[in-house]
Amino acid sequence: MTSPTKAEDSGSAAVLDPELTAADDVAKGEKQPEGRSPGQLMWQRFKRDRTGVVSACVVIFFFVVAACAPLIAKLYGKNPYTLYAQEPEYPFLLDDFAMPTGSFGGMSGDFWFGVEPKLGRDVFTMLLYGMRTSLYMAVVVTALCVATGVIIGMVSGYFGGRVDYWLGRVTDFFLAFPSQLFFIAFMPVVTAMFVSPADETPTYLRAVAIILVMWFLGWMGLARLVRSSVLSLAEREFVEAAKVSGASPWRIVRKEILPNIVTPILVQATYILPSTILTIAFLSFIGVGFVEPTPDWGRMFAVGADVYEQDPMFMFFPGVALVTFVLAFNLLGDSVRDAFDPKTGR
Repeated sequence: MTSPTKAEDSGSAAVLDPELTAADDVAKGEKQPEGRSPGQLMWQRFKRDRTGVVSACVVIFFFVVAACAPLIAKLYGKNPYTLYAQEPEYPFLLDDFAMPTGSFGGMSGDFWFGVEPKLGRDVFTMLLYGMRTSLYMAVVVTALCVATGVIIGMVSGYFGGRVDYWLGRVTDFFLAFPSQLFFIAFMPVVTAMFVSPADETPTYLRAVAIILVMWFLGWMGLARLVRSSVLSLAEREFVEAAKVSGASPWRIVRKEILPNIVTPILVQATYILPSTILTIAFLSFIGVGFVEPTPDWGRMFAVGADVYEQDPMFMFFPGVALVTFVLAFNLLGDSVRDAFDPKTGR
């Protein structure tokens, strides 16, 4: 029986020793497979979702336009406050019935989206600044509602007992308010508390009142969602192990529970923001939100509702913008949910 040669021994060693194989692969420039974090896996799944990518691009476009509204208006050469029908350089902007002259609501090279009936303001800049108002307000309200809902939900779910009972009753109490009627009834009360009826309510005070009222009635749904998620996690082995090891409640909540409920929080936030925009528009539409001369989507709809028979184009552009943004944000929320948890596929 012959013994193996040295060459055969070295060949066998090269095959059997994984460290030598890995070293040879590195020497040859071949990439080794790397483990991916949950965030990287989520990003890979999201990039494969064309609907989500397109929706994200649309949402980013709206936010960029809203942030750059003053710059765009400056380059455009118009603003949403000037009554251009009274300017001597535009003597025939409105007809005898105070309706825009020309076709499609007065669209022209000077006024891309036409002019506002009766007053002759520029529709394009009104839309830009109205978008800016609605998006900024919605972001602030959403951030406050998410922060409040997460804190109350986590405290209620983690500590349980009487804490859970009383926080649950507080949540039920706020849920009992009819939100739409409360908005209509309470907004004038809030403004009247700080401004005399003979004075005009400042725009910043109206904005603060809208934020407070919507925050007051907007956190309960997320609080219940977070509470149920925390209750399901509080009995898991890794949480029990953290308790046995002597970790403080704050560390357990921050390190063990919160990272595991990021997905439902983020998805719920993507639904709260467009809903908030619609509510802000509704308040301005019925006259308890923003008023003249503050540009706002809801106020544009209110004006358009009075003149839609004579000038339907005035409502067209804000309507398309609002529907596009809300639809894109809702689709983005679905895509984010699917990227985080592919088992929930649409």
